[in-house]
Amino acid sequence: MTYTPLGFGITCIDAEYVEHGTACLYLMQEGDECAVLETGTCHSVPALEQLLLHRGIGVEQVRYVIPTHVHLDHAGGAGAMMAVFPAAQLLIHPRGARHMVDPERLIAGATQVYGADLFRQLYGDIQPINALRIRQMEDGEKVSLAGRQLEFRHTRGHAEHHFCVWDEVSRGWFSGDMFGVSYSWCRFPGGDFVMPSTTPSQFDPEAYLASIELLGSYAPQRLYLTHYGELEYSHEKAQLLAQQIDMYSKFATVDASDEALLSQQLSDYAMDLVRQLGACGDEVELRTRLAFDLQLNAQGLCVWQKRLLGN
Repeated sequence: MTYTPLGFGITCIDAEYVEHGTACLYLMQEGDECAVLETGTCHSVPALEQLLLHRGIGVEQVRYVIPTHVHLDHAGGAGAMMAVFPAAQLLIHPRGARHMVDPERLIAGATQVYGADLFRQLYGDIQPINALRIRQMEDGEKVSLAGRQLEFRHTRGHAEHHFCVWDEVSRGWFSGDMFGVSYSWCRFPGGDFVMPSTTPSQFDPEAYLASIELLGSYAPQRLYLTHYGELEYSHEKAQLLAQQIDMYSKFATVDASDEALLSQQLSDYAMDLVRQLGACGDEVELRTRLAFDLQLNAQGLCVWQKRLLGN
């Protein structure tokens, strides 16, 4: 098992996605009830089951399974988890609910991107969920976990079917992809590097900036990132994200016809930012670590520009 207790009844669990430290999910325990926030993939389920067994928590105590949105590194394991947790209810954004009932479009889209073999390796079996076990969460709606209130806020910019979950007890957001990505190696002497996620296909810079502002308006103390782990909130980190969103948009507006060139521009820009934060590692290694996310970001920016131009 790879998990880290974070306090406030919250445990971070590695999702076993791609490699350690890439994606995670969270177990929240309050009294005799539990919630799972994010699901990883079906490959993530055994580690979660093992943790519950280790802590003497019965599967019937899991009340909620909560993906922040339906991208498969966040919701791919939802069907498998719902099969394991008989008393659980799936809480999902209204725009994502139909994909949990019938995941064929998600499967087809991801298979087209990754190919059948890599898709199976990454995501395994994507199981449909009975619609009667799904609750669609409206903006501002709350649920109770043994009296602990969780609030759901719709947060556009990364995906139209994205929400973030506010936990007053920890004063933390389960932010999905809305507060970007910040892996363990992104912690530099001058501060933590957070990078926005503009992956295909619903990037919207104005909505993204509005969502960052919304998260900050709650005066959070921490963020529970899916990529990766707990991150201390600060206004400076929010500004860093907003700055990158603005620059990304400018890069893409100038020329989004050459995805490789755009990806290189994003890489050069990211390297400049991490150097400002005191990064002193090997440049080739740093660029390699950034490459996968930046390539996806470039793809998303290209899709955004084509949509704006009506192509």
